[in-house]
Parts: sequence; C-alpha cells; structure tokens
Amino acid sequence: MKEIQFRDAVRDAMSEEMRRDKNVFLMGEEVAEYNGAYKASQGMLDEFGPDRVLDTPISELGFSGLGVGAAMNGLRPIIEFMTFNFSLVAMDQLVNSAAKMLAMSGGQYSVPIVFRGPTGNAGQLGATHSSNFENWFANTPGLKVVVPSNPYDAKGLLKASIRDNNPVIFMESEVMYSDKGEVPEGEYLLPLGVAEIKRKGDDVTLVSFGKMMKVAYQAADELAKDNIHAEVIDLRTVKPIDYPTVIASVKKTNRCVIVEEANPVAALSADIAYNIQKQAFDFLDAPVIRVNSMDVPLSYAPTYIEATLPNVKRTIDAVKSVTYKK
Repeated sequence: MKEIQFRDAVRDAMSEEMRRDKNVFLMGEEVAEYNGAYKASQGMLDEFGPDRVLDTPISELGFSGLGVGAAMNGLRPIIEFMTFNFSLVAMDQLVNSAAKMLAMSGGQYSVPIVFRGPTGNAGQLGATHSSNFENWFANTPGLKVVVPSNPYDAKGLLKASIRDNNPVIFMESEVMYSDKGEVPEGEYLLPLGVAEIKRKGDDVTLVSFGKMMKVAYQAADELAKDNIHAEVIDLRTVKPIDYPTVIASVKKTNRCVIVEEANPVAALSADIAYNIQKQAFDFLDAPVIRVNSMDVPLSYAPTYIEATLPNVKRTIDAVKSVTYKK
C-alpha cells in the first residue's frame, strides 16, 4: 500500500488505463499544458503526447459531442469538466446523445465514455459554481453515476468506469483532491453499483456518498460518545444504488438517516427513503430522515454556507430524533 492524494489516484487510474488500452484518451479544458485545473492529469501530456491528452476550447457542448462521436466509433474518451456546473451547457450531449444512443440505435452503438470532474460546493465560489447534479444525471436512463469519497475508491471505481461499455458520470470534489489515503501498489478494480459498509453499528444506519461521508464519519464519532453506534454506508455509486446493502442494514438497525449535499426536492435521498419504506417498512422504528442542503442557492458568505449545507450537528440531531434521544 502507498499513501497518495485523491488527485493522484485519479491520475493513476487514467494513466494505467491509457497504458493498457490505446483507445483511451483524455480531453478537456487545461488537462494538457496546465496539467489539469486541479492537477489531476499531472505529467500525462509528457507521457502520452498531444494526440491522447488534448486541451480544448471553452466549449463543453463541442468537446462533449466530439467525445460521444469518438466513443461511438470505438474509442474510449475521458472528458473532464472543470466543474460539473459547466456540464449544463453540454446537457444535450450527455442526456440526449450519450445516455440514449444504445437504446435508440437498437444496440448497434454503445457509448463507452467517462465524463468526470468536481461536483458540489468548494467554499466561497458563489451559487453558479456550487451545485450538485448527481440526482439530475441519476434521473437519466442510460447513465451510470459514481461519486467516490476517498483515494482508494476513486482509483478502483474510475478504472472500472473507463472499462465500462456505458456512459459513466464520475463526480469528484474540489475540496477532496488533496485528501490522502492508502492505495494498493498493484492493479485493482472496484465494481460499479456496489456500496460499502465503512463502519459497523446496531443503532442507526447512516447513508451518504462523496465528501458528505466526512460529515457521516464525524457524526458517528460524536454519537458513539453517547453510546449510539451508527452503521455508516458509503454508496459510492448512486446510479445504480446498491439497495440490498442499504435495506439489509436498515433491517438490522431499524432506523436510517441519509446525508446528501443536494437540495431536498427530488434528491437521491428521497428515492432512497422511498425504497426503504417500500422494502423495509415493517422493520422501521422511526421515520427515515434526510439531511440535505437548504432549498436555496448557495451564498458566497461563509456564515450562510455553514447554515445551508448538511453538517455534523444537523446529522446528530436527526439521529437522536430517530433514536428518540434528546
């Protein structure tokens, strides 16, 4: 095992797959000469050259469409968005082209492409650079959506995403690129659609993904001091969601709190809560509670950011509510 940063895990995954398969290439704004906006492609231009690591104009609609066409013709593009907030101008290519092509062509054209980059807030970047679109993409049939929370998962899941024959939305976080974690020296892949129980517990199930896992871990630590032992589940993939793992945990703990950074209306946590009540209703001793961002655009002011986003206190309060403890 070696300890590396999240950005290095992303780079290693891409580089290993590009060495393994000449059809894999990376394209996006500043991925080549600048080594990536967040240095996730550091050194890749030097190794693979300008034919496989391509800087693009500021035209997400254009280079996303180019990537979809390349994937339909046998290549395996990795398209980097500097932030998924910018993917909105390419939604037609993602939602109407990449996601639907296999079905619309009667299986004649697959689209093995990965769209990756940072999602969610990263501090004081303003409302237009701080949104979460995991639920938007998860709502689109034909797309797989992956949101890793640590370097180990990021590398294994990204390698699996690049090899997948379906379009994959791979969503990272700006505030996690410097996070460190242990990663095996040898090759490994993690299957898409498989959640992981990060901590065992008997009193409540805490479900989250991405950087909100940090909130879940901290809340679990504080709750343990009050003798409330949370089972913490990292979904890792939010389309498809590993419901068997979630349901089995809820049947054991009889309570569930879901922590998600997205706004509450039509969020992934709403679908998770629905499936829990559908599949484990008789096991629930309390209503499922969701901890989401407030239903407002994220402000620039740090005090408003703290009040808007899910945090440890709100999560602890939710857990104590479902466990009927003050």
